[in-house]
Amino acid sequence: MSVTITPPEERKCELCGREERWDDDADGWRITDDPGNVYCIHEWDINGTFTPLSE
Repeated sequence: MSVTITPPEERKCELCGREERWDDDADGWRITDDPGNVYCIHEWDINGTFTPLSE
């Protein structure tokens, strides 16, 4: 039995609403629209419904 870890492709800050998506070409995160609060210490919703482990 092997387990596959899948990283998230999108994320949203729970504090300021900033949304980002993963860009394979840039090998990094890109802001989708509104940058939100540039001084925010972003709290990403990575513990919600996203499950990084699958069998």
